[in-house]
Amino acid sequence: MVEYLLANGAEGIILGCTELPLLIKQEDVDIYLFDTTMIHAKAAVNYAINKK
Repeated sequence: MVEYLLANGAEGIILGCTELPLLIKQEDVDIYLFDTTMIHAKAAVNYAINKK
């Protein structure tokens, strides 16, 4: 699927399911991956630290 998306012009791939980052690693592909689980986790920690 990653190769198909890359061949069809994708500039990045959203890993929008919690299991996908377990299967697809950034070092395995030549396109930027957006790991939504990690993005959400970092945002939650940042919010918790900076909440006033």
